[in-house]
Amino acid sequence: MAAQAQLVCLGGDEPLEHVLEVIDAEGAVIVEGCFSDEVISRILAELMPHVNKPDANLTFINPAIAAFFGEHMRHVTGLASKSPTFVSEVLLHSLMLDVADAVLGPNCADIQVNVAHMLVVGPGAQAQLPHRDQDVWVHMPQPSPEMELSSVTALCDFTREIGATRVVPGSHRWASDRRPESHEFADAEMPAGARLIYLGSVIHGAGANSTKNRHRPAFHLSYMLGWLRSEENNCLATPPDIARTLPRRAQELLGYDVHDAVNDGGGYLGALDMRIPADMLASGEL
Repeated sequence: MAAQAQLVCLGGDEPLEHVLEVIDAEGAVIVEGCFSDEVISRILAELMPHVNKPDANLTFINPAIAAFFGEHMRHVTGLASKSPTFVSEVLLHSLMLDVADAVLGPNCADIQVNVAHMLVVGPGAQAQLPHRDQDVWVHMPQPSPEMELSSVTALCDFTREIGATRVVPGSHRWASDRRPESHEFADAEMPAGARLIYLGSVIHGAGANSTKNRHRPAFHLSYMLGWLRSEENNCLATPPDIARTLPRRAQELLGYDVHDAVNDGGGYLGALDMRIPADMLASGEL
């Protein structure tokens, strides 16, 4: 019988070079100690009131997408507009940005946020369909560079029973039509404050929550090549009146920057009146 797959787990003080080595080899890594209990408590206090709002189960979106997430998963979207702590501690977390720059930077002028959601997996949730995050860009010619770097941040202790994310290490090197066997899945069991970082080309999916009364809150935050169309419309999710209060780097990551690839023979994407929207936020014109 083949051995069950396992994920590499590193400490929060691990050198960036080692984190990148593991991601290159395995496609995914767990990094513990990214966020303190105090930071998690602040974030939950800011976001949990949104979890039970009527639209938190996204019943209004494409039925196929609703089925993909399942009836027992609740969503909070537009996190940068709802949680100042999310912006300062999670969106701008140096490790994730450094990894994203290293993985995605060679193929774009700058990275951008793809999507930032809080996902709460409730009791009775079934295991999510295994998938690759980058498949949202279905018309991208293949082979392609890595298009996305994703992460799941544990806001409680992740166990298999509560629905820890299931990951297939090494699947970033597979042919697109290869399907994983059961022993090739690894459960991302990790303590609260840890972060699973994985490539958009890695097969994964939320696990089943087999508990009777425990919820699994987590963040999904992903960065993408700056010239792609993001899953979440971040400039509307974080509109100008909120965006102008955020740090400049957060504004840029949320789409208020211009993807300037002119010097590389490319285009000038995302301009407003041929200007950088973040500059217009600063001047009060936007």
